[in-house]
Amino acid sequence: MSNSPEETIEFGRRLGMQLRGGEVIALCGPLGSGKTHLIKGIAAGAGAEGQKTVSSPTFVLVNEYEGRLQIYHIDAYRLKSVSEFEMLGFDDFCSPQSVVLIEWADKVEAALQAIDYIRIELEHAGDSSRKIHVKNLPEYIRL
Repeated sequence: MSNSPEETIEFGRRLGMQLRGGEVIALCGPLGSGKTHLIKGIAAGAGAEGQKTVSSPTFVLVNEYEGRLQIYHIDAYRLKSVSEFEMLGFDDFCSPQSVVLIEWADKVEAALQAIDYIRIELEHAGDSSRKIHVKNLPEYIRL
């Protein structure tokens, strides 16, 4: 449970600090549920320069952030099909030195079925409160 955007960012930061590389994180939830705030925290925890540099790549579709790991931030909101997602170069983004973060992942989840990925679902639980459900978390990550 997160009671504010700041708590959501902090949750993401704790997760990002434990990432080793090679992880794909699928974020799902309605508009305004905190997906971008969570990604700001994950990027900060993974050593990206600063959470202020993180923004949703809705129009460019993919943002890259440099840190301890290479971070690819994909926004699938405007994608019309799984093949569009694959044409972005998703397979090329996946490497042992990178982390791939996918907003609106439920739109392209069929493309993820062949890989292990962490699924994070966010849902509104009040004005600024969010429920955060994490599935398929690797054993080496403790939240």
